[in-house]
Amino acid sequence: MRLTRWLFLIGVALAVIALDQTSKALVVANLSLYEQWAPVEALRPYFTFTYVQNTGAAFGILPDGGLFFALVAFVVVGMILYFYRQMPDQGWLIRLALGLQLGGASGNLIDRLRLGYVVDFFDFKFWPVFNVADASIVIGVCLLLGALWWVERRANDPQPPAPPLEDEPSQIAPR
Repeated sequence: MRLTRWLFLIGVALAVIALDQTSKALVVANLSLYEQWAPVEALRPYFTFTYVQNTGAAFGILPDGGLFFALVAFVVVGMILYFYRQMPDQGWLIRLALGLQLGGASGNLIDRLRLGYVVDFFDFKFWPVFNVADASIVIGVCLLLGALWWVERRANDPQPPAPPLEDEPSQIAPR
């Protein structure tokens, strides 16, 4: 059972990394830096693929912190692996969330180590440009928060009263 849990984590993470790195390679091969492409022209005001190189954190925060963020990614990967070991067998949603986060952190770490920056390209005009790895991290965090909220809620729910034992007299008087 333990091996299948680790295979699940690694499988989710590798799927995210493969999708992330493939999508980034396609963007770099087909768009020039800052070039935009609208797959549906009518949606151009709302969404385009825009090739951007991000040397900072999410949304371009701290643009010269590439090495710092690479170190942070190593720490995050280590923490995910450590906490994953501690998890009980149930909780597949939490394991999925951690796999998404591990894959996303690893995908962006690969870019930082290989290129010195992260390739971003999803451009919803009201939001900073991001990539598959970023989306996986955010989805993973949301799933983790939702799963933890659900566990906490279930733990705090009052337990239903126990049914009466068969040898106890019924509390309903016969007519």
